[in-house]
Amino acid sequence: MRYIIIGAGAIGGTVGGRLAESGHDVVLVARGAHYEAVRESGLRVRTPEGALTHRLPVVRTPAELGELRPDDVLFLAVKTQDCEAAIDAWSGRPVAGGGTAGELLAVVCAQNGVESERIALRRFRRVYGMCVWLPATHVEPGSVSAAGAPYTGILHLGRYPKGTDDTARRISADLEKSRLLSPVVVDVMRWKYGKLLANLANSIEAVTGVLSGNESMALYRRARAEGEAVLAAAGIEAVSEQEQKETRGDRVRFEPFDGSERGGGSSWQSLSRGTGTIEADYLNGEIALLGRLYGVPTPVNDALQGVANAFARERRDAGSMPVTELLGLVAQAEEAEEAALGFS
Repeated sequence: MRYIIIGAGAIGGTVGGRLAESGHDVVLVARGAHYEAVRESGLRVRTPEGALTHRLPVVRTPAELGELRPDDVLFLAVKTQDCEAAIDAWSGRPVAGGGTAGELLAVVCAQNGVESERIALRRFRRVYGMCVWLPATHVEPGSVSAAGAPYTGILHLGRYPKGTDDTARRISADLEKSRLLSPVVVDVMRWKYGKLLANLANSIEAVTGVLSGNESMALYRRARAEGEAVLAAAGIEAVSEQEQKETRGDRVRFEPFDGSERGGGSSWQSLSRGTGTIEADYLNGEIALLGRLYGVPTPVNDALQGVANAFARERRDAGSMPVTELLGLVAQAEEAEEAALGFS
């Protein structure tokens, strides 16, 4: 199997590097300064064991790669807001021997949130969901860092919307040879909804900094409580915090390279790189969407979604808003929600 890593950032770059390290055929897809750096100097992957530079094929577009192979696996690691464009670009590409990628190839959706699989299923017949637990960072072109040990991450994998098959088991086996645990599960979206609830903290972290104080943690708990209420109303099951903790155990510990504290997650990294976009619409915004569909108020998540989007749009510095200011904006959203309910 050849792995085409679409979005060779923190997650894609780490997975691609680990697969290459264990002898698998890997092609990276990147853009901008990251593409240029990888093309010129290779992809540098830092882990607790040290740093390796992988000289791998790298392209910007499907056309640069040419005809796809029947054994290709498309590993989709772009942010959810970029997923539709990626699916559009790759689904119609010809595969050697006849047919298109959308008709024949497996696509693995390795994003936060729960929307990418739905987007992919409109164009691909073989869609796999992946719940990613992998502490990784990409803020410098040509370089990614992954501080998990003794395993780099845990990647639950399954068919979408449910089930397993031989392809999932083959992908899992390749990942597990590459210091990445990859349990094959029949209910992968249950795991992704559990991760979604955890990711409701991403916007708080992105705009105020790494969660450490009582105020920011309490705000996350309020956002999560809204999320749990919404999923209950929608009849959607998610793995619990306890089940997630038991699954990870001590198999993915954070081991920094230089004794530093853990950096920010994916949303914080988007702001740090000044990309102009952020995944809040598919995290806090997913809770807001379900809340409106099922009649559950979600003012905390509404406020977090709005603030995170404003930070990305205005290219404001990650972590630059005091927690007290964010709490004030959330309080305003809650007051507006109460007023609206009272009016109705």
